Amino acid sequence: MKIISIDIETYASANLGKTGVYRYAASADFELLLFGYAVDFGAVQVVDLTQGEQIPDDILQALDDPRIIKSAFNAQFERVCLSRFVGHRLDPSGWHCSRVWSATLGLPLSLKDVGTVLGLDKQKLTAGKELVKYFCTPCTLTKTNHQRTRNFPYHAPDKWQDFKYYNQRDVEVEMEISQKLRRYPVPQSEWELYWMDQRINDRGIEIDQTLVKNAITCDTTFREHYLTKSQKLTGLENPNSPIQLKNWLNEHGVQVDSLAKAAVSDLVQNTTGDVKEVLNLRQLLSKSSIKKYVAMQNAICPDGRVHGLLQFYGATRTGRWAGRLVQVQNLPRNSLPELRAVRELVKQGNFEILGMLYDSVPDVLSQLIRTAFIPK
Repeated sequence: MKIISIDIETYASANLGKTGVYRYAASADFELLLFGYAVDFGAVQVVDLTQGEQIPDDILQALDDPRIIKSAFNAQFERVCLSRFVGHRLDPSGWHCSRVWSATLGLPLSLKDVGTVLGLDKQKLTAGKELVKYFCTPCTLTKTNHQRTRNFPYHAPDKWQDFKYYNQRDVEVEMEISQKLRRYPVPQSEWELYWMDQRINDRGIEIDQTLVKNAITCDTTFREHYLTKSQKLTGLENPNSPIQLKNWLNEHGVQVDSLAKAAVSDLVQNTTGDVKEVLNLRQLLSKSSIKKYVAMQNAICPDGRVHGLLQFYGATRTGRWAGRLVQVQNLPRNSLPELRAVRELVKQGNFEILGMLYDSVPDVLSQLIRTAFIPK
């Protein structure tokens, strides 16, 4: 046994797109449903764990053996989820990612698109998207489904068989990609960089959860204050609505084509009185100061850390890393001389003092984002 090609199907109530794979795999209701694999490009086997089938011992042992290559498209997902399944962290050494391999050659980052570009004999099944949604994510409670929150194989046996075939096909596609690209191997040094990247992502970084929670609460508090103040000044039900605000400005002698950030900044310089104040409030309401705090809150794992913040070979043309989840490659700068004191005000929930000291609380919260990361 030299190489195992792998694809898995899983269930968890967590939203994978928002939480990332580490938080997803840490979910209390996480479950491995199907384990599709092939040894040395042989026939694909699909282990149906929902029916009591078990992954062979030699395959499980190989997951920890760096001498045996484990190959998957977006291998981080398989490795992290299988780490949860086996009960310990699977070291990245020996894991190859065919998405990374594709990216080194300028190919797309999705299995379907790579298959299309390479003109594979076997393509990813397009029906799989609906099957994944049906079996791998929670479902809406309805009278028709008897108020259940999840679909099990026995709810749709025919769909489940299709799902198993979909899992098998993904392994076949992954193997075809590897075979197609074998003339253009990834240098060993690059795989070692990938393993280093995976260890960095596995380690993650600690988050100041008190600061994150209070920053979100603080932002909500001041947004409600700004909105109420703007409603009183304009008489509008929703002054945050571009259409309503444009009409109000037109009625007050200000002709507006756009309420984009740059346009509002220009208008503020050339208006006075209530109009100027309303535009200032518009700027405060439009500042997205807490998106990264929310991203941290969504992705934080039981160990108090966020993981998976970097995407190896995220840019196919240059090979540079890309940011994921909290986007640590694009953090706002901070220039507050009293940064430490302001940070403590937010952590203590002393929002009233914060509002007295600063005209733009959203801007303050934005400058505190970097301080939510706790270095060792």
